[in-house]
Amino acid sequence: MKLVYTEQSIVSLEEALEFIAPRVSYEKLLKIRNRILDKADTLLLQPQKGQKEPLLESLKLGHRRLVEGHYKIIYRVEGEYIYITDIFDSRQDPEKMKA
Repeated sequence: MKLVYTEQSIVSLEEALEFIAPRVSYEKLLKIRNRILDKADTLLLQPQKGQKEPLLESLKLGHRRLVEGHYKIIYRVEGEYIYITDIFDSRQDPEKMKA
């Protein structure tokens, strides 16, 4: 299996970190980022371990999610690839995930 981060997921992660950066230390920011990335890496051993993401079921692409703190790691599995499609701060309006 290979883990692939889409451009959208990278942008989402950067935006989430930029949002909290003024309120936490740089060390805390790195810790949060590393926990998110480490959690995503666990998919390499168990790609189906996340729950199905009900807000994206209408796309019929099999999106799943892992949760790390306040963040949802949205992904889907296609053959030998695990695509991380979004890193979503769950404190946001859930309707933003559909956009």
